[in-house]
Amino acid sequence: MTTHLPTLRQLQYLVAVADTLNFRRAAEALGVTQPSLSVQLKVLEDVLGTELAERGRSGVTLTPIGRDVSDRARRIIADVQSLSDIALGAADGLGVTLRFGAPPTLGPYLLPHVIKRLHKTYPSLRLYIREATPQELQKHLAEGDHDLIVTPLPVASEGLTVEQLFREPLYFVCAADHPLAGRAKVHAKDLKGAQILGLSQRYHLGEQIRDICRDLDAELLRDYEGTSLDTLRLMVGSGLGATFLPALYVSSEIGARGEVSVAQVTGAALHRTTGLVWRKSHARADGYRVIAETIKAAVRARFKDVLVL
Repeated sequence: MTTHLPTLRQLQYLVAVADTLNFRRAAEALGVTQPSLSVQLKVLEDVLGTELAERGRSGVTLTPIGRDVSDRARRIIADVQSLSDIALGAADGLGVTLRFGAPPTLGPYLLPHVIKRLHKTYPSLRLYIREATPQELQKHLAEGDHDLIVTPLPVASEGLTVEQLFREPLYFVCAADHPLAGRAKVHAKDLKGAQILGLSQRYHLGEQIRDICRDLDAELLRDYEGTSLDTLRLMVGSGLGATFLPALYVSSEIGARGEVSVAQVTGAALHRTTGLVWRKSHARADGYRVIAETIKAAVRARFKDVLVL
């Protein structure tokens, strides 16, 4: 008697449905037709002998068993990806294409300095780089869509290896005509009541700015939330409010330009820590640590006010 088992593709279909709760969007994400996806999900339900998703006019809802199966499917997909990682691990270390994730609040200001060093030392290494929020990066890493990510810390590290890279200060940034403009340093107590512009809470820095405002008794202007570090800088330059920006961005994008004033904050430890993260099941740990050391060397050479860990 032949026992039918789910296929990997069917599990991928289920995970896509779980992520989108919509057959059309799931099919688009997978590059297949909606009828094909629907048929394969029904086949998977028949193989397992249970309903996984409830179809309705308002969308798709996973059944309790469907949620459990989709969670297990994610782990299976990641494990299958690790089989390829193990095979590649027998090759010459870094002579491969790696799927590398970075948040837009960090990657553009760090990676140009890193890529040059990596390419010179490991010319056969290729990085497929994708940007996303830190939460999305961690999700994609756990599911096997990324090989490694560079991200602000902390991260939920279950099943992951976290290599700390560096710690950079967060600077107080205000318009050129702000009462605190022109100072090289401002004390934390001087920021009490200051009107501060924040970043979307989807980003780690957005959460940090919110916490800083709470700790310093500053006013977070929630109605004027930045969508990027550039928009924050521009709003600050227009006089809408002040903000806190990381050293890598300040060094890369502001420098000696006069549209905003930049000051070190004393009396409070304002910084963000960045790390390189990969799955513990991945076979390329030694190669990834080489990448971590390359990032540290690039930061050490380029950003004098950043502490390499």
